[in-house]
Amino acid sequence: MVWKLKKAKRMNSSSFPLSPHIALVADASVVINLNATGRAADIINALGSPFFVTENASFELANGSTKGHRDHDRLLELADAGFIRTLSVQSTGARIYESLIDGSTAATLDDGEAATIACAYEISGIALIDERKARAICRSSFPKLPVLCTAELLIHDLIADGLRADGQADALVKALTAARMRVPPELVLSVTGLIGPEWAAKCPSLPKSARQTAA
Repeated sequence: MVWKLKKAKRMNSSSFPLSPHIALVADASVVINLNATGRAADIINALGSPFFVTENASFELANGSTKGHRDHDRLLELADAGFIRTLSVQSTGARIYESLIDGSTAATLDDGEAATIACAYEISGIALIDERKARAICRSSFPKLPVLCTAELLIHDLIADGLRADGQADALVKALTAARMRVPPELVLSVTGLIGPEWAAKCPSLPKSARQTAA
């Protein structure tokens, strides 16, 4: 498929600090979105930070294989190629993990999200989570733990540098259309500014107002 995208402008980019010394710990939804771009290895390489996925999130992706999804196979390919490493919750993170899965439905998370937060906290990394409730609980319970989403990664200056503007926009469109990547309200303008109004109108996971405005 050939994507005809207008040249994106750097004015809509994100530039939150990343470092080769700060690890990124991704939830299953982030892996699914990166796989959908078709450029997961290039994106991880461009970010330049150690990239981890918890064993819990990997298990969730493996469960999806029974429904025909190939995200776990692609995760294993990325791990075999050295782009991603897996990690498990250790003693310090175990207390956090238990607190996030034990309680009322409103106050708890699924297994992969809880492990992602626990492991990121344990290694002083950055939690990569797309789900709104998980991000809210992470921010309220662990205000010093940075939490980012896939959209924030894809609009980062490092991705524009690594994939060039057209490659960055192409990755965003594929994540939005193939994986229905969620975009937080505060990032909608940045994302639509990079992909352009014609593609924004075709992305079902963008808010209706953004698609109507684009159309």
